[in-house]
Parts: sequence; C-alpha cells; structure tokens
Amino acid sequence: MIIRTDETADIDTPTGPMRVHLFRPAGEGPFGAVVLYSEIYQVTGPIRRLAAMIAGQGHVVAVPEVYHEYEAPGTILAYDKPGTDRGNTLKFTKPVAGFDTDSVAVVDWLAAHPACNGAVGTFGVCLGGHLAFRAAMNPKVRAAACFYATDIHTGTLGAGRSDDTLARFGDIPGEVMMVWGRQDPHVPFAGRQLIRERLEEAGTQYTWHEVNGQHAFLRDEGPRYDAALFLDAMMATRTLFARTLCGGPARTTS
Repeated sequence: MIIRTDETADIDTPTGPMRVHLFRPAGEGPFGAVVLYSEIYQVTGPIRRLAAMIAGQGHVVAVPEVYHEYEAPGTILAYDKPGTDRGNTLKFTKPVAGFDTDSVAVVDWLAAHPACNGAVGTFGVCLGGHLAFRAAMNPKVRAAACFYATDIHTGTLGAGRSDDTLARFGDIPGEVMMVWGRQDPHVPFAGRQLIRERLEEAGTQYTWHEVNGQHAFLRDEGPRYDAALFLDAMMATRTLFARTLCGGPARTTS
C-alpha cells in the first residue's frame, strides 16, 4: 500500500504544543488509526520505519514526540550513551500526568482526523510500550500492542518514580497484546509473571507472547534486532488491529 510519511502537526496539550508525525495510506479511507509510542529516543529512523510498516497495513499512524515539554520540536536522541542518559533522565523527570494528558490529546486529535474511521489503537516499544498500555485506559482506545514495556512491574514511570499502572489494569476496557523478550534484562521473569497475574486478577482482555529475543528486538539498527521476530510481531499486530479497528467492538481473547 502506498503511504504518505511527510506530514506533521503541532497539537495542543495542557503542557504545551506537541509535535505529531503522521504516516498514512495515500488513499481516501477512512482507516483505523494507531498512536505509536516511541522509545526514549523519540522519532528515530527505526521508529519512522516501524510507523511506515503499520501504516502500510492500512492504518493512519500518529507518532507523538513524548518529551515535547523538554526538547525542541523535531529533536531526536541518538542511540548512544549521551542519548540514552538524556532519554532516561526525561523519563523520570516528566510527571505521569503529563504523559496521560498527552495521550488524551493525541487520541482525540487522531480520532477526529478526516482519514480516520474513529477507531483508535495504540502501539509502543520500551517506554512506549508502557505509554501504549496506559493509553488503553482511555475508553476511546480499542486495542493496544505493547512490546517489552518497561517500568510497569516496578511502578517507576515518571517524576517521583511512582506510577499507578499496576493498580489500574481494571481500567482498560479494550484488548491488550503484551509481547516480551525472554532475554530482556529490563523485564525479568518475575516482572513478567507479576504483570500477567495482575491482568488475570483484573479480568483484562489480553493476549500474551514471550519470545526468545532481547530488549528492543524490533529496532532495525544495532545487534539486538531480530528480523524473524520482527515479521512475526508485525503479523500479530496486523491481526490485532484488523480485528479491533474496523468499526466493531473488541473481541474477548485469552
């Protein structure tokens, strides 16, 4: 599917304007929409290619700059130690409330976009996996694909390192897909087990995948990239969004 990858918009949030990068099919649509949450590095080359992949499956994809209060529009942090340090610093500087109000703003903006059919899902990697999960607490979000989501099991997202995500699993009305790498040191077995137990206790609609992969195995730069797992992940994502973003209600899965 031919797509457009050249559009941006600066949307209003309670903490100031936030730049959003838009990827969408060139046809008229309307299409289901996806908010794609990046890693701590913002909208890098691998994130843009990931967004293009999802847009090519027939979705309007919006990628917000999650650190818009702290960095100039268009800022990309490098995949090196200074970039990692800066990204991690901001992850623990920005209040959780700021991440949440950003989410509401971009979901509302995307749902109202002329190319969108009104159905919105979320997708995220690393920090973005956690943000995609929290965004799914919004009743407007039908499904969330969360890849190696950091800090959920420790409850340490945001300023003060004290988020309430674990306590709010029951606030998710739609469906979530959780994907983990068994060789990911950021979310060890005990952390994954805790998250799955909480999903069961809350009665959340979810699917669960654990693969033999490293943290950031979707990122198509660096030694941890796994092309085979990337393709499997995209097929699972395509299935999830095809089922949930076509105008009907989400289907219960286990």
